[in-house]
Amino acid sequence: MASIFTKIIQGEIPAYKIAEDDKHLAFLDINPLAKGHALAIPKLEVDYVLDMEDADLADLMIFAKKVGRAIEKVVSCKRMGITVIGLEVPHTHIHLIPINTIYDMDFKQPKLKFSDNEFAALSAEIRKAYSDL
Repeated sequence: MASIFTKIIQGEIPAYKIAEDDKHLAFLDINPLAKGHALAIPKLEVDYVLDMEDADLADLMIFAKKVGRAIEKVVSCKRMGITVIGLEVPHTHIHLIPINTIYDMDFKQPKLKFSDNEFAALSAEIRKAYSDL
């Protein structure tokens, strides 16, 4: 059965997309730890990051790096936190989280809430920053 991320890739479920190429997609997390918290995923459905082919994993990380740089241009932060947890959705994904302290990546924290308009505006800003890189 297709993961929720595969359904997003196929356009069956909406998402606030911020970057895309032929092999990857990035979109805002709808339950973010920080403004600009995004997910970078391969379009190929692979459950576990360590099961990815080396070249595919390298490509995903390069894509995530560019997405992270775009987020940094829009959201003020000291660093871009990067984590792979892989338990929430059976589809490899990299969390890109703007951080100012190590505690900003604590997934036990309450998630932020944004309106559809706020998500849409933020995703448009990050898409523009991504295309300018």
